[in-house]
Amino acid sequence: MKIGAMLESFRLGFRGGVEKAASLGIEGIQAYATYGELAPENMTEDKIRETLDIVKSNGLVFSALCGDFGHGFMNADENKIYVEKSKRVLDLAKKLDCNVVTTHIGTVPAEENETKEIMRKACRELAEYADSVGAAFAVETGPETGKVLGEFLDSLGAGGVRVNFDPANLVMVAGDRPENALKYLGKYIVHTHAKDGIPVGHNGYLEVPLGQGGVHYDTYIPALHYAGFDGFLTIERECGDTPEKDIGMAVDFLRAITERYGYYHK
Repeated sequence: MKIGAMLESFRLGFRGGVEKAASLGIEGIQAYATYGELAPENMTEDKIRETLDIVKSNGLVFSALCGDFGHGFMNADENKIYVEKSKRVLDLAKKLDCNVVTTHIGTVPAEENETKEIMRKACRELAEYADSVGAAFAVETGPETGKVLGEFLDSLGAGGVRVNFDPANLVMVAGDRPENALKYLGKYIVHTHAKDGIPVGHNGYLEVPLGQGGVHYDTYIPALHYAGFDGFLTIERECGDTPEKDIGMAVDFLRAITERYGYYHK
């Protein structure tokens, strides 16, 4: 397994985030490509070359791009816009030597209904497009249990839609154990987020540093390995006043666990 970090978690801008990530000795970064300088409409061929040069000259790669437009795919009229926008992020990912785009698709209903079919149609179209360009459109876990999401993905009949596995979202939001969710989602995982947290009150949650929340990493990491995953554990820190310190601690935490079990490699 390799260790990565969400670029935006550093709060240092693109170049600053890349340089800080490199200084921590990690292998990859994930960055948002739905707004700002990495949005497809802002990425000329020269800008793409410059971006790749900054990343590669610091010894890093893109573990994934984030293609989350914040809308999900639960509205048929909006899907006409956001499916096409998502395809452009997939195109950009390939130009940046990356083949994974992550997103949230909205909450998958447990029962069959009109909303679920709307989501299925959009995800199937994105799956087929991702297949055609040799990429993966990875749904982030969280709003629903692993079983519900796994059954939904099984119904698509196309391999291009995969999973960005976020264990903390499952614990904080879905009330599911990551080790249990892996039974249904293991075959789909192409990328993961390393995050931790606890549920709070009714429908609330609190993100905490790795190892201090409800994700049992000493159980989760071996389970992830046995599910066949050997890719990026990408640190995502969405709160706190000392992101650089928190990310540095997370790097040390993940490296210690993965080295303990013999899973870490550059």
